[in-house]
Amino acid sequence: MNYTRTILTSLALTSSVIASAQQLTLHIDQAQKDVSPTLYGMMTEEINYSYEGGLYGQLLRNATFREDKHGRRPNPWTPWKSGGAKYWTATDTTRSVLTLTQKGGYSRALPACLNWKAQAGSSLANDGYWGIAVRPGEHYKGYLIARATQGGPLTVSLQSTDGKTTYASTQVSGLSAQWQKVSFEMDIPATGKTTVSPTKDVRFVLTAPVGGNYDFSKVVLFPRTFNDRPNGLRPDLMRMMTKMSPKFLRFPGGNYVEGNDFHNRFDWKRTVGSPDERPGHWSPWGYWSTDGLGLPEFLTWAEDCGAEPILAVFAGYVLKGDYLPADYCGPFIQDALDEIEYCIGSADTKWGAQRVRDGHPEPYPLHYVEIGNEDFFDESESYAGRYKAFYEAIKARYPQLQLIATAGQKQIEQWARETGVTGLKFDVIDEHYYRNTKGMYQSVNLYDGYDRKGPKIFCGEWASREGKPTTNMNAALGDAAWMTGMERNADLLIGHCYAPLFVNVNPGGMQWESDLIGYDALKAYGSPSYYAQCMFASNVGNKIVPVEAKDIPQMDYQGSSLPQLYFSATTSTTDGQTYLKIVNGGTTPQTITIHTIGGKPAKKGLLTVLHANKPDETNSINEPTHIVPQSSKVKTGSNFKLTVKPYSVNVIKM
Repeated sequence: MNYTRTILTSLALTSSVIASAQQLTLHIDQAQKDVSPTLYGMMTEEINYSYEGGLYGQLLRNATFREDKHGRRPNPWTPWKSGGAKYWTATDTTRSVLTLTQKGGYSRALPACLNWKAQAGSSLANDGYWGIAVRPGEHYKGYLIARATQGGPLTVSLQSTDGKTTYASTQVSGLSAQWQKVSFEMDIPATGKTTVSPTKDVRFVLTAPVGGNYDFSKVVLFPRTFNDRPNGLRPDLMRMMTKMSPKFLRFPGGNYVEGNDFHNRFDWKRTVGSPDERPGHWSPWGYWSTDGLGLPEFLTWAEDCGAEPILAVFAGYVLKGDYLPADYCGPFIQDALDEIEYCIGSADTKWGAQRVRDGHPEPYPLHYVEIGNEDFFDESESYAGRYKAFYEAIKARYPQLQLIATAGQKQIEQWARETGVTGLKFDVIDEHYYRNTKGMYQSVNLYDGYDRKGPKIFCGEWASREGKPTTNMNAALGDAAWMTGMERNADLLIGHCYAPLFVNVNPGGMQWESDLIGYDALKAYGSPSYYAQCMFASNVGNKIVPVEAKDIPQMDYQGSSLPQLYFSATTSTTDGQTYLKIVNGGTTPQTITIHTIGGKPAKKGLLTVLHANKPDETNSINEPTHIVPQSSKVKTGSNFKLTVKPYSVNVIKM
């Protein structure tokens, strides 16, 4: 890529001339190309304990007893003995006996059974996902699916991990020899002498005051959830996502769609209806997913964030490389059609009626469906045939939908020639980019030369991978520079989304470094990249403003000469606001003369700045707001100067 060329259209212009008289001219009068209405969005998958132990509100780990301390049974014919229920502990091991079996439980969906032969006063404890959050005024709801052949009521409590403090407790009574679901509620006092300080050094405890013989198939605990939805989501994470102003949510996203094998794919039909009838499956990242966060919750999640779904359907290929050729994909194609029907079908359709039973009478908005995930890894070259089969079947039933291919057009066409597939059509291509900051700087002009007569582009996963567990300021600079390139080409891109979205920052909670939002059981925080996302997504118009640049300085970056400034601009034809974004990746401040041509610019605007003194500075669970945006009024107009700090992301609204 030649970064010294001058571009006088809607593309960015950079110059090899090093000077102090750098200028940006915004041709608002030439803003004709449309910004995609779904440009900024979110992508999610079950990685880094994003759902279990993260967004999904349920607090207890191994709530359905499917995780064994000895791990997974390797195969049916290998001698194997259970090591007991992982994450469940008898606090009095000398008097309590715990036995776990993977059959004999409540139902086919909940086959596991944890038997507890409890002596009087003995307890069974669960530490949650690296603790359980306790706050003043918190209200908890939970239930047991259990039975008791002997024994009395059980005490349910939240206790400090050292057992010295009980924060809340209640009794559960009425258990019999038959499986039943018994609910309970607990409160943390909001005020008074017993007011507690927020803490996560807490565990969930079941105590048998008189001893007995108990069986458990499921035990759950929820705090308050976002919008008080049953089986709902964690409020602070939902609020953070809402601040990102997302226009779409891509789900179930990434490797979670395929799974490591066919049995552990995202089988959406096993994730609807009652959470107690969902059997769950193994996440490809090595831990159990209860599927409490299933298709209905995904769709509600998008709706609660003000976003529309971008739905990925399983397309006959799993991560281990196994696949079914197109001729044998009929059942999976029908599954995809049924899944779309669940989302947008009327109440008189089979799966539309199921959506109604799940609590959502109206269809969800759905405009895009993705066929598979990252099928550019498909060494079998089967994707060309599978893609065509899915494409034609979905288009025949739902011609209004735009379908997204998960490998490049040239790659798919090459596979098609080699496998004899003909008649391919393309609406949208999904492209994924994980690079360091230098790679992002070098890729800013990637989309400038794309053919506007070809398919649209969806950048369904991307990130500047620097910093862990969440990104640092340097990554935020690379992210912001990359976003200026995508925003300048927002007539080509239907949308883009950062990945991964979440990470549990506790030791053992991270499988992928450099994530957007970090949290533990009690607190959450945004990385610098998160704040760059918020700044960009909440300040965008509906038309691309061509920007003419002059004398943009170069910087020596890791042995390469690269532009120091990156920029894009959009304007809104509805309210007249214009948004200019400038990224300064260099070590020195830069003063820029800004001209506007067209419109009636006001004399003052709003400048929002994300800045750090050093590029490796970051936010953390203990220092969550070290780097956050700051806003102030600035002089604007048809001709004004602006000084941008080093290592900064700047948004001017005028």
